[in-house]
Amino acid sequence: MSGVVRVVLVDDQALMRAGFRALMDAEDGIEVVGEAADGAQGVALVGELVPDVALIDVQMPVMTGIEATRRIAADPRLADVRVVILTNYGLDEYVFDALRAGASGFLLKDTEPADLLQAIEVVARGDALLSPAVTRRLIGEFVARPPDRATPPGLEGLTRREREVTALAARGLSNEEIAAHMVISPFTAKTHVSRAMTKLGARDRAQLVVFAYESGLVRARVEGDAEGDGGAGVGADGGGAGVS
Repeated sequence: MSGVVRVVLVDDQALMRAGFRALMDAEDGIEVVGEAADGAQGVALVGELVPDVALIDVQMPVMTGIEATRRIAADPRLADVRVVILTNYGLDEYVFDALRAGASGFLLKDTEPADLLQAIEVVARGDALLSPAVTRRLIGEFVARPPDRATPPGLEGLTRREREVTALAARGLSNEEIAAHMVISPFTAKTHVSRAMTKLGARDRAQLVVFAYESGLVRARVEGDAEGDGGAGVGADGGGAGVS
């Protein structure tokens, strides 16, 4: 990625696009390189411009943001494009499905301007836009509505260390926090995370979170557990990793 973060806006509301563009154009280091009014146009524009970040509304005519995200994530030429879903509704079924489809995170449309700008920088450098609080809510979604898909392959290919860092990343920990927890260097933590992502075919840390819960590597504790606080436990191979 160059010094300037290149962004494509995909939203069917012209006023919303204008507001986002005005905010980002006023910020050094961020450039809006294109706009689209529906999902199909968005996919085509992202394919043409290959931006660093695509901000995509979840509900649009012609093609939904979820389907647009799925198509972008499936295109090898767009492997470095990070998709952030825009929604009015918080962590609902749309966002849940979008993360599975390949989104790096989500933002509410009423997010504070400073938080929006920071979020763009976060996903542009390859991190997931999933705070610990959001991760806890994701855990709740997995408990309330278990995935109906088969367990993702690849768990058996991870080393013990890679399973542990995947579980810790699923808690929303940064590389530095993982390093402190495992008593290793941040560089080593980053290496383990990168190897786990490569083996699992994960685009970013958001996909590691999805994999960790769908595979059973991390499981949510239910009420009545000794440590049941709405957090998450890890299987024997993963080490303890409750959400705090």
